[in-house]
Amino acid sequence: MNQTIVSLDGVYNSRANRKAIFNRGMIPNMPENRRNRKTLKRGRKPMFKPAIFQERFRTIERVFAWEDKFKRLLLRFERMSQLHYALKSLAYTMINLRHFCQS
Repeated sequence: MNQTIVSLDGVYNSRANRKAIFNRGMIPNMPENRRNRKTLKRGRKPMFKPAIFQERFRTIERVFAWEDKFKRLLLRFERMSQLHYALKSLAYTMINLRHFCQS
């Protein structure tokens, strides 16, 4: 059975968030947020796979770098959010076209 793994930052690591993710049939993958603790917490250690977390981080940062090539989106000149999101959709369409039309 292939379960969905949800990979989030350590900021979202709380009992309530982990429980909500488990209740929806997914597996949370979040690094521990020590919150200035000197010792480890008692109890069962939560699952964390750094390889999955690093892949997520690289993928998201790559998408942000592609988005930064569009200066109008980077500086956000538009005051209306609908127009900004329309231009974002257009930018992602251009990124996908560039990727698929290369071969």
